[in-house]
Amino acid sequence: MSEFIEILGVIVGFIYLWLEYKASIYLWLTSIIMPAIYLFVYFDVGLYADVAINIYYLIIGAYGWMSWRYGISRRNGTEKYELKISHTSRSQWLQLLIVYIVIHFAISLLLINFTDTDVPWFNGLTSALSIIGMWMLAKKLIEQWFVWFVVDILSAVLYFYKGLELTALLYSVYAIVAILGYKKWNKLLQKQYAKK
Repeated sequence: MSEFIEILGVIVGFIYLWLEYKASIYLWLTSIIMPAIYLFVYFDVGLYADVAINIYYLIIGAYGWMSWRYGISRRNGTEKYELKISHTSRSQWLQLLIVYIVIHFAISLLLINFTDTDVPWFNGLTSALSIIGMWMLAKKLIEQWFVWFVVDILSAVLYFYKGLELTALLYSVYAIVAILGYKKWNKLLQKQYAKK
């Protein structure tokens, strides 16, 4: 049964990947379905941080939909507009680095002290980076693709180690698409600039 659930998760994952590549708002619908499926897969193999991160994905999926669909203007906080692709500022990078370090240590220490996982620091690493990546995606920051590239490579290794070969394959494809996605979003960003 768990292999069937993993296959279903992989199929939804490929749909999500295509929608993210296209910068389609509908990626947020699949970003709610896929983590619901993977809650069971990750729990079954003892990747408890991934179970928790998928609960976060469910929540950020709703936030991402609202952010992309009904973004709020920074000028007065009330004007509504569709969120545009943008770059991550230096101050955002610094804030994200600090948040990443805190989250990585917190997750890893929780895993060490309260679970039987054999990969607490590695699972903490991929989970913390994933939290950062999803927040950046919700804000439509183009550099989220760099974060996802690193997450995808590390996750593929982790999932292969844990015996989730199909999921490892999915994340290997994700890493390739992260490169293509950055190029696609960069073109979309240039079109935005041209319209101004």
